[in-house]
Amino acid sequence: MIFDTGEVRLHYRVDGPENGAPIVFANSLGTDFRLWDKVLPLLPDGLRIIRFDKSGHGLSSTPAAPYAMGALITDTERLLDHLNVRDSLFVGLSIGGMIAQGLAIKRLDLIRAIVLSNTGAKIGNADLWADRIAAVNKDGIESLADGVMARWFSKQFRNTPELELWRNMLVQQARDGYTGCCAAISGSDFYTPTSSLRLPALGIAGDEDGSTPPDLVRETVDLIPGSKFHLIRKAGHLPCVEQPEEYARVLTDFIYSTGHV
Repeated sequence: MIFDTGEVRLHYRVDGPENGAPIVFANSLGTDFRLWDKVLPLLPDGLRIIRFDKSGHGLSSTPAAPYAMGALITDTERLLDHLNVRDSLFVGLSIGGMIAQGLAIKRLDLIRAIVLSNTGAKIGNADLWADRIAAVNKDGIESLADGVMARWFSKQFRNTPELELWRNMLVQQARDGYTGCCAAISGSDFYTPTSSLRLPALGIAGDEDGSTPPDLVRETVDLIPGSKFHLIRKAGHLPCVEQPEEYARVLTDFIYSTGHV
């Protein structure tokens, strides 16, 4: 399905009953919403599962770079309003976790509980993102792909044939979509606003994550009083891909603990 926010046409999918408890998934930089394919069949029945490709990713349209984090948050807000979503459990991974933080700060009516997976209140620094944007503009995403795979996945996973699928997903993203979202991450710092949040929160990290190390994820989720944290071993930046059973189990426990069923 396609929804026109007025700024971008977002590709999205809804699974499950119309009256089910809503759970929203926001994926990482360089991936589309297939990121969650292994986890979804393992979740409780009856959920209304909402996934979308953010601006410049997957099958969504690609505005000219750079993007602002505020615009990505507004896109998500408009999509959820369009779908009449309230009180969702929002699962955000990497930049999806930054969108989750910003949306919870802006529209707490949309989110009753939050999962901050492999993300941070601030990720990297301006020089790191400027260098990455310059490299992609000069030589394409392909020039970064091997380094990204090393940060995304554990050494064990990188020796499997499945790695090629994720490498292909990365390099096939639109250049403006990738660099636009890099710029959005570069300009974002949620430390102060996230510390004002009061809602059930779960942090999930991978012990071999080269993009958002466990300490960063823990530090971020610790900003929210009463939050929980779970470390998934033998996993990098995308534990939902490498360890979907454990990821789904931890997420399911959180769903039940928050009464979101």
